[in-house]
Amino acid sequence: MDWKEVTENPNLRDLPFKIELNEWGHIIMKPVKLSHSAYQGEIGKIMNNLRDDGIVLAECAIWTRKGTKVADAAWVSDKLWKKLKGKTEADVAPEICVEVLSMSNLAYEMEVKRALYFEQGAKEFWICDEYGNISFYDAKRKLKKSKMFPEFSDKIEI
Repeated sequence: MDWKEVTENPNLRDLPFKIELNEWGHIIMKPVKLSHSAYQGEIGKIMNNLRDDGIVLAECAIWTRKGTKVADAAWVSDKLWKKLKGKTEADVAPEICVEVLSMSNLAYEMEVKRALYFEQGAKEFWICDEYGNISFYDAKRKLKKSKMFPEFSDKIEI
């Protein structure tokens, strides 16, 4: 199964879970708590308030060599958005890809996603834990703060 088939399947439209595909085209579903959604929304709101030269995407589908992964939040520049707009999934990762951790996430899974997003062109990868602590990464290392959003705090409240 590919991402286009997933998005067009009427049986999958209203599932209350986050869906991704693995490298074999199998659907992976993960339930999330309300706090997960709240952190996604707050991250997007803060990004929108700090910059006006791009847009925030929630649940951003990104094609990778290991299947379609879905960043919980992403920021894409206006320039890149012009290339991605209208596609079923991003073949180039947004400049910033954010994962909000939940109980079902494994550290290894985040390492894999981070590597895959950077392979697809991401400039930064952020992880928000279940307490609102945010870690920032570029392709080489963990950062003290975001290079693209230097004003973004490493702790958010919901």
